Amino acid sequence: MIPPEWDDTPIADAARRAARIQNPDRLTLARPPRTRRITIANQKGGVGKTTSAVNLAWALALHGLKVLVVDLDPQGNSSTACGAEHRIGTPSSYELLIGEKSPAEVIQGNPENENLFCIPATIDLAGAEIELVSMVRREYRLCDALSPSYLEREGYDYVFIDCPPSLGLLTINAMNTATEVLIPIQCEYYALEGVGQLLNNISMIREHLNPEIHVSAVLLTMYDARTKLSEQVASEVRNHFGSAVLENQIPRSVKVSEAPGYGKTVLQYDAGSRGALAYFDAAVEFAERGDYLPLPETAPIGVAPELRTGSSN
Repeated sequence: MIPPEWDDTPIADAARRAARIQNPDRLTLARPPRTRRITIANQKGGVGKTTSAVNLAWALALHGLKVLVVDLDPQGNSSTACGAEHRIGTPSSYELLIGEKSPAEVIQGNPENENLFCIPATIDLAGAEIELVSMVRREYRLCDALSPSYLEREGYDYVFIDCPPSLGLLTINAMNTATEVLIPIQCEYYALEGVGQLLNNISMIREHLNPEIHVSAVLLTMYDARTKLSEQVASEVRNHFGSAVLENQIPRSVKVSEAPGYGKTVLQYDAGSRGALAYFDAAVEFAERGDYLPLPETAPIGVAPELRTGSSN
């Protein structure tokens, strides 16, 4: 019989990698020199924003990095996947935004992963857009609460902000808190629908509100290798965004779709599935290459043209 460690078939390789995910004691990644603050954004719904946010966060937390997920979507799907309580009345991102609670009062730890933390969203957040209009520094409420100095002091390595698929005050608060934008794009028809407007919005926010914000990664999701369409969409996205696109792409997977129904990330639900392994690899790639800063001559709209390629590691 061939020893398992010598078996180089795809099934054996997947089994070995799944075992590592389920027993992460030896998983390590270098900590970034300062907290990386990322908002997951796309104004088109159903592209995998929440799924990408929670699975990337979970994978990085498995490597011993301290990760905070901030849920700014009133639906609270990120909160569910992170195992955070988010019933009406639970201290949440709503109370944080309007100044009723401090970060320490709203942050919840994950019962299964000691490195993952979450600021949940409740249905109260649905009315926050209206309440924020009359508030002082309405575009910076989240940034003021989760300042870089606070995040550094608390030892967070990564902050992922999941926001709704619209450009309102919630999304603007997210982009004023982050320095990086990760754009998930599904490999289907109308993949780039809304992305042009999103990039223009990022450019406007850079010009008027937050000069540090830029696109640091594009993640291809729902990739189906059996179809020519996925290949064509992926090629179009890579031609437009260049090397900002992560090499690892997320396949269309039943397990990825099923996991939210159990209130889990796909890495918890089925660590050996193609979707789980893809998100694990994408998270490692995202961490190891650092903050992507594109060359001016290849920078797509919305990416800071004065910045150069570099890594924060």
